[in-house]
Amino acid sequence: MFGADRFVFGASNLARRLGVSPLLVGMLIVGLGTSAPEMLVSATAALDGSGGIALGNAVGSNITNIALVLGVSAMIKPISLHRDVVRRELPVVLGITALVAVLLIDGALTPIDGAILVLLLIVFLIRTIRTGRKAEEEDDETKEPLVGYARASLWLALGLTLMIAGSQAVVWGASTIASALGVSDLIIGLTIVAVGTSLPELAASVAAAFRGEHAMAIGNVLGSNVFNLLAVLPFPALLDPGPLDAGLLERDYAVMGGLTLLLMLFALGFGKQGRINRIEGGVFTLIYVGYLTLLVLSAMGQLSG
Repeated sequence: MFGADRFVFGASNLARRLGVSPLLVGMLIVGLGTSAPEMLVSATAALDGSGGIALGNAVGSNITNIALVLGVSAMIKPISLHRDVVRRELPVVLGITALVAVLLIDGALTPIDGAILVLLLIVFLIRTIRTGRKAEEEDDETKEPLVGYARASLWLALGLTLMIAGSQAVVWGASTIASALGVSDLIIGLTIVAVGTSLPELAASVAAAFRGEHAMAIGNVLGSNVFNLLAVLPFPALLDPGPLDAGLLERDYAVMGGLTLLLMLFALGFGKQGRINRIEGGVFTLIYVGYLTLLVLSAMGQLSG
């Protein structure tokens, strides 16, 4: 948690020094940084021929980010949403989720799909940078004293290193045990690996919520989810292409899409937009517990079979 606090501290100071919105920093710097474990794990898994882990990691991490990371963060402290998040960023994330679903609907992940995902990533980066520079500063951001570029960058790098090192240790140990028990790659990717690689997102978002950096907390989740789809999925597509597990689309991607839509509805507030409250955070968390229970039962069925 110390690493997460220092990471958010460094990111928020860089944002204010550079004169860009905390939302932009949350979606790009924090989102990309906390998605580094997913990229590393997926690249390694794809090279080893374990495409199921790579796919499960990307989709499972997105489910974890919304249902667990955002849910827990909102229960600790309700998250205020800037109008740009509701009107501009959430529709983009929902649209990207739908576009990726179209690519996967044929039941296979191919190199062509991977190339399309990379192109979409480039478009997303250009668009986010251009719009983020024009965004207004959050009204509720904390106004603590600024530190220099060097110190802010140092805290950013140190915090990210600590978060990634901790998450990788968890993933390695848990995956070794699960593999020894004979659980499928997809289930391992959706559960143990997804939760382990989402620990940086959880730590960063909780730390941001505590520090009052609401734009950074929500930007982290949205940015990380986009990077998981557009920057993580290309690894199995290009390095280990092939057919998809039927459960990935019918169960897991459907849950991910449903959670993204539910986030949009909660953000709109059914006519009262502006925040994700504790009750809505609790709903997300309960959904995650139910989903995780379903996966555990599926894994138990594999073991008994």
